[in-house]
Amino acid sequence: MVTYKDLAQYIFSDINETIEDLEKKYPPRNLSCDAEVTRFAPSPTGFLHLGSLFMSLVASKVAYDSNGVFYVRLEDTDTKREIEGSGEELIEQLSHFGIVPDEGYLGSEEKGDYGPYTQSKRAHIYRVCIKHLMEQGRAYPCFCSHEQIEEIRQVQEAMKVIPGYYGEYALCRNITPEEALKRIKAGEKYVIRFRSQGNFSNKVTFHDLIRGDIQIADNALDVVIMKSDGLPTYHFAHACDDHFMRTTTVLRGEEWIASAPIHLELFKALGFDLPKYAHAPVIMKLDNGNKRKLSKRKDPEASVSHFIMEGFPKEALKAYLMSIANSNFEEWTITNKCFDINKFKFSFEKMSLDGVLFDQDKLNYFSKEIIAQFSAEDFYNRLVEWSKLYDETLYTHIKGNKEYVTKILNIERGGEKARKDFTFYKEVYPIIGFFFNDRYDQIVKDGYPFNEVMSKEVIKNVLTDFASSNDYSLPNDLWFNSLKELAVRHNFADSNKTYKANKDIYLGHVGDVAEMVRVALVGAKNSPNLHSVIQILGKEEVDKRINKAIDYLA
Repeated sequence: MVTYKDLAQYIFSDINETIEDLEKKYPPRNLSCDAEVTRFAPSPTGFLHLGSLFMSLVASKVAYDSNGVFYVRLEDTDTKREIEGSGEELIEQLSHFGIVPDEGYLGSEEKGDYGPYTQSKRAHIYRVCIKHLMEQGRAYPCFCSHEQIEEIRQVQEAMKVIPGYYGEYALCRNITPEEALKRIKAGEKYVIRFRSQGNFSNKVTFHDLIRGDIQIADNALDVVIMKSDGLPTYHFAHACDDHFMRTTTVLRGEEWIASAPIHLELFKALGFDLPKYAHAPVIMKLDNGNKRKLSKRKDPEASVSHFIMEGFPKEALKAYLMSIANSNFEEWTITNKCFDINKFKFSFEKMSLDGVLFDQDKLNYFSKEIIAQFSAEDFYNRLVEWSKLYDETLYTHIKGNKEYVTKILNIERGGEKARKDFTFYKEVYPIIGFFFNDRYDQIVKDGYPFNEVMSKEVIKNVLTDFASSNDYSLPNDLWFNSLKELAVRHNFADSNKTYKANKDIYLGHVGDVAEMVRVALVGAKNSPNLHSVIQILGKEEVDKRINKAIDYLA
């Protein structure tokens, strides 16, 4: 008589190790009792999703705060969807945001004592565990074709019962080990399924670090645990991996709550201690008034590379994601303007229970605040590094031009009222481009946006006077006083207040005069501090631009 032990021995004849042997090979980690071991476990099937960066950020933060271990495991068992090189790209993008694992899959190499950290290299471990389950009668071969599985689904749909492979719909569940062995020897293709002992009518309860105790229907599905290609499914692989890599806390999206009963039963059947689970909210987007998950196909912001290419500082995106992770982070930043998330104490209790909407305005706020804190030199170095890859025009203008560009970036930088012009690096050149002659000429080639209320003659006279009287040696306050004097000479009030009280006797106020000079020098009505602009451009260039504007007005 053929037993399941005989069947297991035939299928896994190359396996001589036991689960006990694996326990010795991958012993509990030598860490303090409160240290957390967390992981990021991506599939190499495309770009790094914003939600994945969110999960990895929180997972690494939990490990960091507890003096634990954060590792990366590459889940590459779905060979049909794998995209070559995407695993390495995921690691590069994590590194861009300063998320560097303590161990695990690192792209070109692996580091750590609990590997391999790439699932396709862990087949031996899975086979040991599946052999163990089959010997216990908790796993069996299934010979059903895709067509048979589809027929089962259609029947269940017509009968309006729970879909899936279970009970009377599990056609291979009661095949004897002897018959299974004959069919395998005959060359029939098969998968291996887990034999569930659950019942949909019962409830199971598990504790979630974010949501508290969750009660959900028990599992009764005989899920596939080994595919016909010999690789495990996600459900099974993650149970083995999290146990033997000694993961203490599994952070994943709330969409995995429905699968928790399967995982609970698998851990129990294997005799493994259950890790702590934290099912985090997913990042959503409003679409015609309805919430939906960020889509890889529809939403550019779903991809982390979008924010890299736009030039959002890594600190800004991390701060934004931490504000999603913990509701008290924004309040904390009021007194901690450094926005350093390493100094913030994360708590699962402060996480939202519902999907959170992606908020571009909030990201922009963090980005402006953080860029405003950069020193001019740091900002310059970051721009050079970024523009070399993503903005050839900016790179051409700033590379090798550090002293000049640093002066530009230093305008009104620092202090309590620092300018916050820049939201991301991609908009730097459009804002500062007028400082470069080729861009300035391009801006004014079709004319200047002078105030149409003012006559050309008045503007020309003001600019002519400015060109002859401007004193470059004066500090900002005294220089502005001289501008007031120029304004008064041309029948403009020395303040807006004075002008409003006597509109009939003035052409305008000093602000209008400043605007004339600004338009002539910048080609726009808005710019950084005008005195600083003049100081950086220098007398020769200022005179050249003023005269060019006068010629335009002639």
